[in-house]
Amino acid sequence: MTRETFLLIAVAYYAVTMIIVVIVLVLMNKKYRKNITNEINSLERDKNLIISSSIMSELNKVEALVNNDELKKRYENWQKRFESIRDEEIPKITDEIIELQDDFNERDYDKLKKGLVDVELNINYLKTKADFLLDEIKEITLSEERNRETIIKLKADYREIRNLYNTNINDFEIVKNPIELQFENVDKLFSAFEDAMEKNEYLEVGKIVKAIDDLIGNLKVVINETKIIVNLGSVLIPKRIDDINNVYHKMKLEGYNLEYLNIEYNIDEANKKIQDVFSRLNVLNVVDSVFELKTMLDYFDSLYNDFDKERITKKLYEEYKRSILIKVSKLEKINNELYRKIDDIKYSYDLSDDEVLVISEIKEEFNNIRASYDRVVEMERNKTLAYSRLSKEMEILNNKLTKAEEKLNIALRTLGSLKEDELRARDQLDEIKDILIQAKEKVRSYKLPVIPKNYYVELSEATLAINEMVKELDKRPISIKTLNLRVDTARDLVLKVYNTINETIKTAKMAETAIVYGNRYRVVNKDVDLGLTKAENSFYKGNFKNSLENAINAINIIEPGIHKRLLDEYK
Repeated sequence: MTRETFLLIAVAYYAVTMIIVVIVLVLMNKKYRKNITNEINSLERDKNLIISSSIMSELNKVEALVNNDELKKRYENWQKRFESIRDEEIPKITDEIIELQDDFNERDYDKLKKGLVDVELNINYLKTKADFLLDEIKEITLSEERNRETIIKLKADYREIRNLYNTNINDFEIVKNPIELQFENVDKLFSAFEDAMEKNEYLEVGKIVKAIDDLIGNLKVVINETKIIVNLGSVLIPKRIDDINNVYHKMKLEGYNLEYLNIEYNIDEANKKIQDVFSRLNVLNVVDSVFELKTMLDYFDSLYNDFDKERITKKLYEEYKRSILIKVSKLEKINNELYRKIDDIKYSYDLSDDEVLVISEIKEEFNNIRASYDRVVEMERNKTLAYSRLSKEMEILNNKLTKAEEKLNIALRTLGSLKEDELRARDQLDEIKDILIQAKEKVRSYKLPVIPKNYYVELSEATLAINEMVKELDKRPISIKTLNLRVDTARDLVLKVYNTINETIKTAKMAETAIVYGNRYRVVNKDVDLGLTKAENSFYKGNFKNSLENAINAINIIEPGIHKRLLDEYK
């Protein structure tokens, strides 16, 4: 491809691209202007719809209904507001729309955008103003239809109320006069409504309908709640009060303290409240009356639970009263006996004042519990507190007594263990002496050629420890800590002697057995004969361990593994 051809193609591409761009821009501009035109036309249409025929039609209806000064003033005010919208504000918007059209033709789009927003806001504001005016006018023009519908519903409700009243007239005897007076008032208002409708007094009609609605609503509440109020205030609550009074006085005669319940005061207040409820009922005021009476009934019902609680806690109190008295008397006796012997215990076992202080503390605790117990019993006799409170006090005392009893048991176990330690030490002294005797008998029973020197040293130490133990047992007072130390020392030393002589005799027996067993090989092997001779020399010198090693090593020359067989034979 030549340079000229390439340039021609490039120019063609460029020209086509520019043409496409121009076409797109033209189409976009055309579409944008079309949208703007549609928006202006839409604003024009919305403006024309503001002044609808509805307002004029409704104003004409009001003009035909005007028959008093107040309605006439309203009509004139609405007329002026309508004329202001039609003759002043609509033309302003028309001028603004014309300006928008001029800006559109001049392609002043920035100003056009702002103008469109302003005109739309003005049209919406004026439309709202016109709608509000129309609603005000319709309140009069539609009042007859609307009020007629309301009155029909109210009459249906009224008939239902009167039927309910007439059917159960005996239940409303207490409010018969005020209810029938209200019926008369409702009848008069219905008549007043008809008169006002005939005279086209629509402003007055609304007030009458509101008054009828309020009266019937109140009558409906009164009719529905009067039966409940009368039943609660005249039957249920008085009956409950009588029953509560009977139970209350009977329990007081039985010794119960029920002052904390304030029953007599609350009954007086309940009767006053019932009178107040019926006083308000006579003027057909039943606000919160049912709630107040039901609350009152719930309170009296709850008193039965309080009575039952007092009966149960009385039994519990009496159980505590008996059990605490028996237990505290028993524990005081034990503690007092221990307290009397405390000096002897201190002397016998060398105890300090701090170590026996717990006995005095326990004695003081028992004294306090006894004093508290007497105080609670005195309150019961004087009927100072209710049994629920007395039972709680006794429960606290019982817990304190349990803790004091546990302390006393610990003290008894601690002090008792001192005597047990002494007795145990005496028993162990006999056991230790027996072990030492057994050790001596073992030495005598097996005639060793030489007794090891350490045997006599350990025997001397063990004998000295036993003597120290005997001295400690003969002392008064006895120091249990020192005694236990002497017992442990004597036992360990005696066992050491016993174990030493056991091991010595065992080794000597094995050495002797090995020498006797190896004598058969003396003539066979000189090394065996030499080794056994060394073993015999060590044996007679009292070196039994060395003797055993020499004998085993000598026999092992002829008979490997002899050590294990000798052990098995020994066992």
